[in-house]
Amino acid sequence: MTEAPTTQRATAPDGPRSGFDRYFSISDRGSTLGREVRGGFATFFTMAYIVVLNPLILGNAADANGVHLAIAAIAAATALVAGVMTILMGVVARFPLALAAGLGVNAMVAYEIAPQMTWADAMGLVVIEGVLIAILVLTGLRESIFRSVPTQLKAAIGVGIGLFLTIIGLVDSGFVRRIPDAAGTTVPVGLGINGRLVTWPALVFVFALLLTIILFVRRVRGAILIGILSATVLAIIVEAIAKIGPSFVDGKPNPSGWSLNVPKLPDTIVDLPDLSLLGKFNVFNSWSTAGWLVVLMFVFTLMITDFFDTMGTMVAVGQEGGLLDESGMPPRTREILLVDSVAAAAGGAASVSSNTSYIESASGVAEGARTGVANLVTGGLFLVAMFIAPLVTIVPFEAASAALVIVGFLMMTAVRSIDWTDYEIAVPAFLTIVLMPFTYSISNGIGAGIIAYAVVKLARGKAREVHPLLYAVAALFVVYFLRGPIETLIS
Repeated sequence: MTEAPTTQRATAPDGPRSGFDRYFSISDRGSTLGREVRGGFATFFTMAYIVVLNPLILGNAADANGVHLAIAAIAAATALVAGVMTILMGVVARFPLALAAGLGVNAMVAYEIAPQMTWADAMGLVVIEGVLIAILVLTGLRESIFRSVPTQLKAAIGVGIGLFLTIIGLVDSGFVRRIPDAAGTTVPVGLGINGRLVTWPALVFVFALLLTIILFVRRVRGAILIGILSATVLAIIVEAIAKIGPSFVDGKPNPSGWSLNVPKLPDTIVDLPDLSLLGKFNVFNSWSTAGWLVVLMFVFTLMITDFFDTMGTMVAVGQEGGLLDESGMPPRTREILLVDSVAAAAGGAASVSSNTSYIESASGVAEGARTGVANLVTGGLFLVAMFIAPLVTIVPFEAASAALVIVGFLMMTAVRSIDWTDYEIAVPAFLTIVLMPFTYSISNGIGAGIIAYAVVKLARGKAREVHPLLYAVAALFVVYFLRGPIETLIS
């Protein structure tokens, strides 16, 4: 009989274990090598899009001198840093958390920072931010801050990220779409196009979702991975027959097209990577070019985003895998945070923006991954992707997004651990949960929850129940949310 991945920790089997098993705690965490490999593949397929998307975001922007980065070089460096940092996370932290160029941060670097300086200067700020966060980890401050967050609020973070993943999957697949203002409605999103699922890519997503659900409830091992691969095969057949094409053709929108990757067999499979962007950063010139106040605001915003996105992500992934302790912290927390900090700096040093932990790792955990062995698989696939990037682009969003919806459901189940009758924790938890998907930001949800928690406790005359560090974090988040007016004042 086959079984579905579970979030409960199994009992370690009796008998001798290899050094590899003991180092990664494979048996101790109730896993097997097969589950780790499947989990590593699932994580890779749900986040491989970054090899294509990051070059589009960074490559389409120009710096203050009008210079554009080479798209091929960005793609190669993106895969390289993601592969190396993901493997490093697996070996050092032994936790199933993959890393790659952070979405949101890369857009900020491309469209807010780079236009005010050179690309080298902008990436230098990313390096500075990574180094500063590493210092906070080594001093123990970063871990102490997160330990000061109440356990139920940490559970809310995991639930909010689950909903965040769900809406990412629904939007990326085209199942849910933004409704333009010109449509004459105040409704922000709707089903498909004009309330109907009329495109082949959307139907591929529905096929992937239903197939994955069927396999999952029937406890078939590899349900998520099978769903992704089966939907990809269907997508290739559909594209070969219908010739749908991408969502944009010659700069014009094609609503019925594939959202990013067009699922067709490439002309070439193997290609040598262009690593010319490695080391193209400068940590000094930006201070004189853009002004020290502007630079400080950029670094502060980058730090806040990376600082709390990673904390929320590692807890959500640990929660999904049943790997958290009684205080809601994953094993080897300091190592996780340190590798993540190094990854931020490495992303800047390679000119691909800050690298951070990916919540898509939860898809690998849902597939059975519990240790860093899954990272060895995911990281290795990213390194291979440097040479077979054309093959990676076969998997469309519509095939991979179904996994995010399933993982969102699994993470949502943690909502039962929150005491909804206690308004002092329920209100902050609610804000944390709803603002992540509704603002498309993990940091926004965490910030709103922490501020609300501090304010509620103050209003109830229970100020001493809040850790002093949490008050400091709440104050920093107030600055974070007001950074727009602050930047206007100092510009």
